[in-house]
Amino acid sequence: MTKFIIAPSILSADMARLGQETEAVLKAGADFIHVDVMDNHYVPNLTFGPVVVEALRKYGIKAPIDVHLMIKPVDRIIPDFAGAGATYITFHPEASEHVDRTLQLIHDQGCKAGLVFNPATPLSCLDHVLDKIDMILLMSVNPGFGGQSFIPSSLEKLRVARSIISRSGRKIRLEIDGGVKADNIRSIAEAGADTFVAGSAIFGSRNYRATIRKLRDELAAVKR
Repeated sequence: MTKFIIAPSILSADMARLGQETEAVLKAGADFIHVDVMDNHYVPNLTFGPVVVEALRKYGIKAPIDVHLMIKPVDRIIPDFAGAGATYITFHPEASEHVDRTLQLIHDQGCKAGLVFNPATPLSCLDHVLDKIDMILLMSVNPGFGGQSFIPSSLEKLRVARSIISRSGRKIRLEIDGGVKADNIRSIAEAGADTFVAGSAIFGSRNYRATIRKLRDELAAVKR
């Protein structure tokens, strides 16, 4: 079975202590760091630029950094995030004029590439670019803000995406982002996810280690 990955979103971290907060969740058992990049254009919020990723690397963060681009257009900024230290770069197909070209651009910059699908965005784009994808990210909330509730219909979409990955025979991570908590992470995993973005559920808790342990305990009980 593919290893389950927990990726806290720094969107919910204390920005005044970002280096310490990021280090703390990794020491508490997280695997990746998730960076939600918003441009106040594609989504109604404004967050991080490449300088934040670079600052985390300079601070000493060695873990994979998973950069989720909620910006339009995407191609201009991809080399900057790659140069800053991103491991994965994912983007929304609606934000690129040429999805295949953008995926290739990410790979050319030395990063792993992925596509992100909003709750109402069909997965049909995958039919033509699956050979260039390292990660599929399904949004289980509408993008733009942290702290939203999980959209239940995302479970069926996860099952469909997992089936697509299984049929392909490729090693593609299936990530979920939005409203992931201890009380639903098991059902999300059983629907097919293997990588879990959790922002407020982790950073909003008093004890990061206890919260991540609780998430792991739920994942340990997953039946597929």
